[in-house]
Amino acid sequence: MFDELWQTIWETYIYPDFNGLDWEAIREEYRPLVEAGLSDEQFYLTMNEMIFRLEDDHSVYLSPQEVQEEDAEFAGENDFVGIGVLASPVLERDHATIILVFPGSPAEDAGLKSHDNLLAVDGQTLVDEGGFHRELLRGPEGTTLELTVQTPGEEPHQLTLPRRRVTGSTPVPYEELITPEGKRIGYLLLATFADDLVDEQVGDALKALTAAGPLDGIILDNRQNGGGADTVARGTLAYFTRGVGGYFTDRENHRRTFNIVGTDVNGSFQIPLVVLVGPDTVSFGELSSGILKDMGEAYIIGELTGGNIELLRGFDFTDGSRAWIAHEKFVPRNHPEEDWEISGIIPDLMVPSNWDEVTLEIDPAVKAALDYFDVNE
Repeated sequence: MFDELWQTIWETYIYPDFNGLDWEAIREEYRPLVEAGLSDEQFYLTMNEMIFRLEDDHSVYLSPQEVQEEDAEFAGENDFVGIGVLASPVLERDHATIILVFPGSPAEDAGLKSHDNLLAVDGQTLVDEGGFHRELLRGPEGTTLELTVQTPGEEPHQLTLPRRRVTGSTPVPYEELITPEGKRIGYLLLATFADDLVDEQVGDALKALTAAGPLDGIILDNRQNGGGADTVARGTLAYFTRGVGGYFTDRENHRRTFNIVGTDVNGSFQIPLVVLVGPDTVSFGELSSGILKDMGEAYIIGELTGGNIELLRGFDFTDGSRAWIAHEKFVPRNHPEEDWEISGIIPDLMVPSNWDEVTLEIDPAVKAALDYFDVNE
């Protein structure tokens, strides 16, 4: 297993200099650790540590259990016992913030919303120097937990929630917003492309938002989009553009076209589009935002993204583990001289905001988008 993983990276990694790392020396460093004998858990952690040394912030090694969980997520088959939130740690403020709430979950029943902050569970902090303790939210079905919650701008309060089984795909929250001038704007929150049903849900959202008549604009919120599958990103982009979006190239300069087959939904090709981005916009979340900008389809508002757009290739091993290895880089169609891995996606309008310090109603990036629609026909 060790030799197979090492060789896979040696033959396929996008950067032939391995980001300045002596990959042959890495083999000699890690081989004695493996030959000395490691438990399965120790082996998977050690191999992930080895890949982390490449410092591309993208390549990763997954244990068989993590592969099963990933496959379920990609298939739109989330299945866990908890309160039903997708949350992200805010390490500098020692809490977790809700990205979205699963429909029909205990969290939704309790009125929890995106941007609410989770401070503690049964008196224990969720985020500390040890990281994000998600396990506090999980537990046997039917048990309860005491949750300390804070909505931005309000005082903390306690809620008692049951843990229930949560199943299904990761939702795409959407709603209609109204600009100061009375224009109808559709807002869609895209938290991931790592779910095969996300692009279908975007289409359903567009149909629902345009059922009462045409929209004056659409906001795609990619600020928490950690990426996922190219097929899902491509399917989502298809509602807003079509044609060649750019090219992928490997370290041998072989070029592969990223083609988008358009699917207009009630005029979605013509509706003015704003995409919100930020430091947590990653991978295909980042790439899709850049493509819409490069093709002249969207105005970008928010903060500079981090530049993390290598395409990962998955390698499955006989023990059920999986390596995702950076294999290709992206070349924009209209600005091939740009390297988004270095520059990130640069917004047309810079508007800083912290997800955990605002609500949708007072979000400065959303407000800037609404103002943009009012002054641009």
